[in-house]
Amino acid sequence: MFTQRYFDALAAEVAAIFRAERIRRGLSMNAVAERGGLSQQMVSYVERGMRNPSLDTMLRMAAALEIDLGNVLQRAQRSAARLKAK
Repeated sequence: MFTQRYFDALAAEVAAIFRAERIRRGLSMNAVAERGGLSQQMVSYVERGMRNPSLDTMLRMAAALEIDLGNVLQRAQRSAARLKAK
C-alpha cells in the first residue's frame, strides 16, 4: 500500500533529479525556464520541493533538460521504494 510518505518521497526525488541534471548540464534555473516555457519561479519551486509539479511541468522541465521523463520517474520510484522499505 502506498502512503503519503511514499508520494512525498517520490516528489522529492523527482525534484532532486531535475536539480542535479540542471547543475550537471551547467544550466541556470532561468535557462531551464526559458527552454521549457516556464517561469524561473516555478522551476525554483519544483526544485526546492515547494510545489508538486503537474505532468505538463515535468514534461517541460525534462524537455528543457533533454532527458527522458520516464527515466526520471523510474529513478525516483526506485529511490522512493527504498525509503518505503525502511
